Amino acid sequence: MKRPVRKAVIPVAGNGTRFLPATKAMPKEMLTIVDRPVVQYAVDEAMQAGIENIIFVTSRNKTAIEDYFDSNPELIASLTRSGKTVQVAQLEKMLPLAGTVSYTRQQVPLGLGHAVWCARELVGDEPFALLLPDMVSYGARGCMSGLMDLYEEVGGNVFAVEQCAPEETSSYGVVAIGQDVRHGFQVTGMVEKPKPADAPSNYYLNGRYILQPQIFELLESQERGAGNEIQLTDSMQKLLKVQPFHAHPYQGRTFDCGSKRGFIEANVAFAMMRADMSGDLAVTIQELLDAHATKVRAA
Repeated sequence: MKRPVRKAVIPVAGNGTRFLPATKAMPKEMLTIVDRPVVQYAVDEAMQAGIENIIFVTSRNKTAIEDYFDSNPELIASLTRSGKTVQVAQLEKMLPLAGTVSYTRQQVPLGLGHAVWCARELVGDEPFALLLPDMVSYGARGCMSGLMDLYEEVGGNVFAVEQCAPEETSSYGVVAIGQDVRHGFQVTGMVEKPKPADAPSNYYLNGRYILQPQIFELLESQERGAGNEIQLTDSMQKLLKVQPFHAHPYQGRTFDCGSKRGFIEANVAFAMMRADMSGDLAVTIQELLDAHATKVRAA
């Protein structure tokens, strides 16, 4: 019997050094894509997939995230007095129900695997979803919803994948493909950043997982790996030897908003989805492209 997935872990403990100086006094997860912080997209995606409880793994100087997902009576009162009912409705809609959000600390930055391990007491002995908030999915349907479909079909451990250009495999964790199933395929192996000639496929992990609780036992004794950090992939490779893994090819696109390029691309993509912005923005983008082309020709 497949146990239901009720909880999601969202690690938000990173320092965001790639976005300095913006992240010197502001969590990188609070940088906005159009008018919502990056972390809001992960929470929305989890809730749309049926997740009931969100567990944030935080660190020092991340209280802005806790404040964001809390009520602000003074702001609501001010907006109400000003007749800004639309904004009030938006804020009330995004506010999680009482008791559905929890926080735990990662005191020392020892990598993603360690951050996940820090959530072990709040997760308990049940399967859980894991969403990396820097990876923002963009498509007709949330990535985690498709992952839930695969989990309902096969159980075990599942994660989402996307395809990269074959020559780019050295930038990702890449999987070996086994037998097809309805919503994906069996995973027979995982390789971290293989050279193109050694890559078992061009399917890479895009930051969405459903894992069984036995991963915590492996993370607890996991030795440090790449970057002198405790790597989640290392423990997943061990778990693969005793439990099944399957992958769901996401039929959308994921932007790596931990990088400047991915962050800018996500802002453009999500802005172009909005009827109140797409028309004027398309004109501006075309003007910028034309100006760039003229500059290149003149160089």
